[in-house]
Amino acid sequence: MNKAEKLNLIRETGVIAIMRAQSPDQLTAAADAIRKGGVRVIEVTMTTPGALNVISEAVRRFGQEVLFGAGTVLDPETARSAILAGAGFVVAPTLKLEVIALCNRYGIPVMPGCFTPTEMLAAWEAGADMIKLFPAEVGGPELIKALLAPLPQLQIVPVGGVDLGTAAAFIRNGAAALGVGSSLINNKLLDAGDMDELTRRAASFVEEVKKGRG
Repeated sequence: MNKAEKLNLIRETGVIAIMRAQSPDQLTAAADAIRKGGVRVIEVTMTTPGALNVISEAVRRFGQEVLFGAGTVLDPETARSAILAGAGFVVAPTLKLEVIALCNRYGIPVMPGCFTPTEMLAAWEAGADMIKLFPAEVGGPELIKALLAPLPQLQIVPVGGVDLGTAAAFIRNGAAALGVGSSLINNKLLDAGDMDELTRRAASFVEEVKKGRG
């Protein structure tokens, strides 16, 4: 997939599953389960043990079926390593202009973490493709609506506080997509191997996105 196709998949799916798997096998099983539920975009956090190997194995296994990205990227060196391992997009918890520049250099979608309008505009002007609103639970869905009033050009993805109870509201207030962590995938479910529940949750989030857009 090229950059435009990746961004389109993120927007169309509407859900980025944020995962901290303990092994490539665990990630593969979970990715297959949520893919069946309609979620085809997964962020593997760099806090995952052996994250680069996990990403590489996942990309080899799924090819174009699932878009894997790297999250919790703090510096351009880590971003480049993740891209070389096969990451199709890069997410950061903070605004680091050097990370944006590196991702643009390689044609990789990049989503820096911001909270204020000043940070968001700076990220957008530096070439960010989407803006990670973090922590989104502080302002809730109404914050996105308020931010987009003066800055309608932004593609905002809330992370933190996104669950089945808030998902549709975030989308309704203008979110381009949702970053969903423990309310979709958590260590308890992964360790229990409850893949049917992962599929059910993924399908439920996809349905909430449809409600928000409808």
